[in-house]
Order: sequence, then structure tokens, then C-alpha cells
Amino acid sequence: MISVEKALKTILANFQPLGLEKINILEARERLIGENILSSRNIPSADNSAMDGYAVRWADTKGTTQDHPLKLKVIEDIPAGKVARKKIKKGEAARIMTGAVIPNGADAVVRQEDTEKNGTTVTIYISAKRADHIRFTGEDVKKGELVVRKNSSLRPADIGMLAALGKSVINVYRKPRVAIISTGDELVDIKTTPGPGKIVNSNSYSLAAQVLECGAEPIMLGIVRDRKTDLEKKFKKALDADVIISSGGVSVGDYDFVKNVMGEIGNAMHFWQVAMRPGKPLAFGAIGGVPLFGLPGNPVSAMVSFEQFVRPSLLKMQGHTKIFRQTIKAVCVEDFQKKTGFRHFIRAIIRRKGDKYLAMTTGDQGSGILKSMVTANGLIVMGENETRIKKGTEVTVQLLDNSLSLSESLQL
Repeated sequence: MISVEKALKTILANFQPLGLEKINILEARERLIGENILSSRNIPSADNSAMDGYAVRWADTKGTTQDHPLKLKVIEDIPAGKVARKKIKKGEAARIMTGAVIPNGADAVVRQEDTEKNGTTVTIYISAKRADHIRFTGEDVKKGELVVRKNSSLRPADIGMLAALGKSVINVYRKPRVAIISTGDELVDIKTTPGPGKIVNSNSYSLAAQVLECGAEPIMLGIVRDRKTDLEKKFKKALDADVIISSGGVSVGDYDFVKNVMGEIGNAMHFWQVAMRPGKPLAFGAIGGVPLFGLPGNPVSAMVSFEQFVRPSLLKMQGHTKIFRQTIKAVCVEDFQKKTGFRHFIRAIIRRKGDKYLAMTTGDQGSGILKSMVTANGLIVMGENETRIKKGTEVTVQLLDNSLSLSESLQL
């Protein structure tokens, strides 16, 4: 049995970022880009109007007020997408729409709200300043500027910038394909009503959802019965994937064959059993060079083990450097006790109260109580040598999602 730290170090040493693939930018949200994007153009490409109004020479408007308005001759209308044909001279103006290119001779725009049109003239009621309401060439992005950095996670604004630069296809790190297998004679498919001694195969679905949350692609290979030959066939079928996850069959029962099969047909068996609860009976190795996680069969154990070991591995494969869940400090609102020798991940409900976070356990911490994971938004991490948490003491919490809000308060 090894420590959580040693298990994680051993696992992560076996994972590197996958290769790149070209995809359409609309498919690239939250993917890690595998190239630096330099702007091939100025944005905007020319000086243009930030307002609907009139392009003028600012010097013509000096001293203009509501009581002393100025009349200018309107020589042209310039809609967005069109370029002016005439130059603005002293005493002249051009009607201009937002986004239209500033005509030669003009160096300011007066808002339409500060004007009054009268046939071929416009009355101006304010003094303009040089560059009023003008967006200048390259004001947003200059040609050659680095606008999207390699290894950054693409957000909607990044997608918009890529579109503005004419980049419809980009290189991103490939998504890992993750084969998911559930073992056990007691398992039935989701569409089957379980009979006596049978349970629905929920692990495949919770693990697949966790895989999707990581940005990877789950491959559901279903249930395999507690027979070595069946398990060998299923593992070999999974070799097209980048990672294999099995749940169940890694304990010490007569029909727990996963670790044995991993040792017999695999080319690496790195460890079995980690000093943690839930999740002690965890195996990690490889078959045909494909990393294989043998997770425990209890649903909470499988999910917690995934959080600690599989999730950071899948994120690393996609080029991420921030691969661990956020941790915070919270005040525990109840007592909790455990034995030494194991790191405990205690399902908890975390809420904000004032400038502090409060943590309350979800109740019974049995590894088969899936509802505890449904209720939890964090895991209280209790060290191997700790035996007790006293009510009111500060604890370390690993957050499981982004459900915390600054406006939340906890009424206990």
C-alpha cells in the first residue's frame, strides 16, 4: 500500500500531452490551443466612427455651444461598410454611421444627439475635441500582435477574436479517448429492472460524466462478468483508447480479477492499494502501453478515486498545467473522527458565510452511499495522522465544482 502522494506522482509520470488536431473554432470552446495566434491584420483596419453622427474638423467647432450653434454643409452620407468619396473641408461635415471609415480631412465625430439636420446642412450644438468618438487603426489589435497564447483554454471571447482574424480552423490538443468498463456479476444495464442481488451499473455513467467534465471522450464498453477470460477480452477490446478505466474487481475477493489480469496481460503493473478512504483498493498499470486505472467498485470510492488520480491525468493529456481541483480553507461546523493510517476524503457541503467558508459533512460516509456525492460540493481532506476534527476548527477542502457564490450564506 502506498501514499496518495506517491500514487499520484507515479501516475502522472506516465502521462504526457497528446498530439494536436485541427478543428473548427465553434468546436474549440474550453479546448487548449496548441499554437500561438499572431494577428495578421490591424483591427480595426482603418480609423472609423464609434457613433452615429457627423464627421467634422474639430477646429471648426471651437466655441460652439447650445446658445451659439454652428451650421455646417453636409457633403456626403457614409454608411457602415462604405468609404467616403470626398474630403472634409472647412465648414463641411459628413453624415456617418457607427463603424464607417472616417473621411479624409475629418478628425472628430459629433454624436447625432448633439446635432439637428436641416436639409443639406447640420446644426452642431457642442464643441468637439480632436479624436472624439473615433476608433483608430489597430486600436483593438495591431498586426503581428500575439492575441491568443499557446496552451490557453479558449473562451467565447477567444473564439470571437479568432473569427475576427479570419481563423476558422485551429490546432488544439486532442481529447483523450477513455474506455470505461464495469465489472461484476451483480450488475445490470440501466434499462433493466434489478432483481434480487442485482444493482444497476451506475459507475459507468458517473465515470463517463466525470470524463466529459474533464473535456475527454468516454467510450462505454459496458459490463463484464467476473470471469478472467471475459475480462481479458474486454481489456483487449479497449486498447484502441488512450486510457482504460475499470471499476470493481480490484479488492481481495475470490472473484476480483482485475489486478491479476492487469499483471498477466499488461506490460506494467505499478501499484495496488492506496492509503486513502474511500478508494483504498485502487490499481494502476498498463496494457499494450495504454494506461489502465482499476478503480474500486463502490460508487463513491470510484468517483473519489477518479477525482484524485484520473482527472489530473486526463487534463495533463490535454496540455493543461492547472490539473488539480481548487482547495480552500473552511471552518468545520461539527466533530469528526477517524483512525490513523489513511487519508480521508470526507464528502461535505461547503457554503459561504460573511468572509468565511463553512463545511458540514453530508452525513453517513459509507462508500456505497452515492447520495453523499450528489449532495457534496467539496471534500474535506483529513491527513493520515489526523484522528479528529473539532467543531469550529479550520480544515482543508477540495472543491468539486463551481457552485460556491459570493452571495451565498449558510444557515445552520
